[in-house]
Amino acid sequence: MLEPGARISHAAVALAARVGTLLTWVGEAGVRLYSAGQPGGARSDKLLWQASIALDPDARLRVVRKMFQIRFQEEAPSRRSIEQLRGIEGARVRATYELLAQQHGVKWTRRSYNPSDWEWGDIPNRCLSAATACLHGLTEAAVLAAGYAPAIGFLHTGKPLSFVYDIADLWKLETVVPEAFRIAGQAANGKLDMVPDRAVRLACRDSFRKTGLLSKIIPQIEEVLTAGDLPVPLPPDGTVGPAFEDGDKSGDDGHRS
Repeated sequence: MLEPGARISHAAVALAARVGTLLTWVGEAGVRLYSAGQPGGARSDKLLWQASIALDPDARLRVVRKMFQIRFQEEAPSRRSIEQLRGIEGARVRATYELLAQQHGVKWTRRSYNPSDWEWGDIPNRCLSAATACLHGLTEAAVLAAGYAPAIGFLHTGKPLSFVYDIADLWKLETVVPEAFRIAGQAANGKLDMVPDRAVRLACRDSFRKTGLLSKIIPQIEEVLTAGDLPVPLPPDGTVGPAFEDGDKSGDDGHRS
């Protein structure tokens, strides 16, 4: 992950591409993902596994139920469709927003924003948008590093970052959302000395570094997809192996080395 201020030569980037080492250009602590080199280290087995689960209705439902369990620390209600579980999750998230708004003295009506006009939303909504954007940047880097496709989602579908949203939601309520409401509360009480959305980005950056969140996301991706109960496809014959052997495995799970 190359953060602001990093310098890398063209030759180094070319070598990384040849040996299957993923390079990502990110904001501080991964709060933005600007570009990526060769996602997943040129592997296809994890991508095929993800796609096979998404295409199997029963496996997809098992994954969605697992995500519900992780997110709310309880089993998903039985005999519910994905659409019904999506509705239950939405109601719980709205209740959490209301609770956090009360705790931090924030005037909150509902989640409302305009993607094409940042100033359209009120301060709490702008803080929440800034916080979730930071988490999405970090999560997308993890998804790419592990060799998966950001667009192949399970609860979210039809978006370029559907799977990113799925995985980010597992962490959102316990990480960036409380920070967003805390800073929105400071802004409402006149205790903030900078633009609220910048304060949110800095708080998320510091939180990601302190908690090592990136290192936790990839293992949880594996945990979620394993719930689909479908075997991981074996790499096909002729798959390019590591450019060199270096003993114990290094890098993230999606890397060829």
